[in-house]
Amino acid sequence: MIDLETAQPLGIIVNGATGRMGYRQHLVRSLLAIRDSGGVPLPDGSRRPIELYLVGRSPEKLKEVAETHGIDRWTTDLDEALNADGFAVYFDALITQLRVPAIRKAIAAGKHIYTEKPTAESYTEALALAEEAEAAGIHNGVVHDKLYLPGLLKLRRLIDSGFFGEILSVRGEFGYWVFEGDWQPAQRPSWNYRTEDGGGIVVDMFPHWNYVIENLFGSISTVYTTTRTHIPTRVDEAGQTYTATADDAAYGIFELENGPIVQLNSSWTTRVNRDELVEFHVDGTMGSAVVGLFSAKIQERNATPKPVWNPDIPDPLDYSATWSPIPQNEPAENGFKLQWIEFLRSVLGVGEHRYDFRSGAAGMLLAEAALASQEQGRKVSIAEHAKSLTRSPR
Repeated sequence: MIDLETAQPLGIIVNGATGRMGYRQHLVRSLLAIRDSGGVPLPDGSRRPIELYLVGRSPEKLKEVAETHGIDRWTTDLDEALNADGFAVYFDALITQLRVPAIRKAIAAGKHIYTEKPTAESYTEALALAEEAEAAGIHNGVVHDKLYLPGLLKLRRLIDSGFFGEILSVRGEFGYWVFEGDWQPAQRPSWNYRTEDGGGIVVDMFPHWNYVIENLFGSISTVYTTTRTHIPTRVDEAGQTYTATADDAAYGIFELENGPIVQLNSSWTTRVNRDELVEFHVDGTMGSAVVGLFSAKIQERNATPKPVWNPDIPDPLDYSATWSPIPQNEPAENGFKLQWIEFLRSVLGVGEHRYDFRSGAAGMLLAEAALASQEQGRKVSIAEHAKSLTRSPR
């Protein structure tokens, strides 16, 4: 816990500050927004100022970002940042292959650690990191941004209110067309499509689906997944054609311990015909909901129309008109920023952060089980392994 009485800013090392996620979501939309509002908001109404220390590979990019945003300290040497006085928090937004050694350095330096997911390239290593962080007595957290988005917060309220009755099933669609890189530049880095570099939609998205499912609907008992590499060759940032060795689409079915079935399609090779890039359709005995990152609409049992199958005439029902939108009664905050505030409050000893390294390991457990399912052509149970990931008291 950090001393709240001192006026000294809470120092945060940001490793991977010039990368796509590190810069846009974590630096600009989260940490700089917190800094520029006066600091971390505390329960007593005060704010704790923060100070940032940027770490990355390119001195030119780091200097440009630092000068643009009024940040005094930056370096290409992680050890230099970890040894600096006053920086108690380490954040990791590196590519997955570089994450474990960097986090282990931060653990050894006694830093409180917050990291992007996945926390490691394997479940075994992710669990080992969790155990090492717990043994060191540090606060540790993993990004679970989607749970903080307006649409999923609305879904959480619907579930908590009992709106659905018994939840029967969940169907999710995520994805969009990522350009191949030839006639238009790709909007995702090329390493995402190379298994040898830690790429693949399963290892990228299934850790997300794990925490969404576990925290909203229940514990996952089995997974059945089919994956594909639909686009076999792509063009990288240098204009060079390369072989895509990682899966760019995954089609999963998850059985939950409490009964519901979850179906989730994840694809970087689909063209969007829905309101948002991700949507969840939840059906229950008393009502249903369709939820995106921001929007949510519901249909109650008593307002459900009565379709009749007749392929001989156009369907007279306007199904979209039978759903009611849930209003956004409060201003929508950036989900990454909200979780940052929660984690920093836990470091300051004035709140709890719910999603630690064990939660990150659970995401890798699901991803590995999904890949095993594809390889073996069967559903894979994770129930026994998941019991070992129960959060340990600090």
